[in-house]
Amino acid sequence: MFEVGFSELMVIAVVALLVLGPERLPKAARFAGLWVRRARAQWNSVKAEFERDIADDELKRTLQETQASLRDAHASLRDAGNQMQREFHDAREALRGDELMRGPQPPGLSSPEAASPASEALFAIERAQRSTLQASSPPPVLDDVDPER
Repeated sequence: MFEVGFSELMVIAVVALLVLGPERLPKAARFAGLWVRRARAQWNSVKAEFERDIADDELKRTLQETQASLRDAHASLRDAGNQMQREFHDAREALRGDELMRGPQPPGLSSPEAASPASEALFAIERAQRSTLQASSPPPVLDDVDPER
């Protein structure tokens, strides 16, 4: 911008002394200093408010990006869970089909200890499916977050 050197300040001081006189010059200098301080304080408050607004906007943008990534992760986990559930269902149906193809079991083999390997696999798949469904509760959705708070 513009720079005021020592020689320019001396010229301004001499002109002010000649125009205002020695008795009014200190009062005028205090008055000018007061207005300069007020102007700087106002400028600093405007600057601080502007920086807060920028920080708020950045925080909102980061929050929205995080919410979007959480939604994407939730959708991918839900899709993976659905895929796993379909695979469990298909495997269970295949095992049941194998059991039907072999025919009924003798009455003494109805206990789980004496079950065929296919039946044991079916029981294991059903247990795994139940535990997967219980463990896959969806994460909380952050749509209700108010960035103004």
